[in-house]
Amino acid sequence: MDGDDEDRADALFHALADRTRRDIMRRVLAGEHSVSTLAEQYDMSFAAVQKHVSVLEKAGLLTKRRSGRQQLARGDVAAVRSVASMLTGLEQVWRGRVARIDELVESTLIEPTPIDPTQIEPTLED
Repeated sequence: MDGDDEDRADALFHALADRTRRDIMRRVLAGEHSVSTLAEQYDMSFAAVQKHVSVLEKAGLLTKRRSGRQQLARGDVAAVRSVASMLTGLEQVWRGRVARIDELVESTLIEPTPIDPTQIEPTLED
């Protein structure tokens, strides 16, 4: 990934790091909602919900449009797919590392030498 891709990933994951923003995304991916309707769903001010929507919009996860006096928000499925793609890429890196660790552990395992019980010295127990 180049610097621009890294900045985009930072913005996406920052936007999705918040529980309220993830819930807003679930709602706007299911269908278009006005910001005021979204605000009614949360125990916070309209301005706070508007800020959450703004973070999601800046990250490119949703789009807003005006319809009369309402601001309508809609989730961007392509942006969500790009997040999923990034996570899949990270998963592949980690699966590769885990597989390599398994190979290293397997290659360094030594067969245990059987112990002859007659060679063990008895210990005194209290």
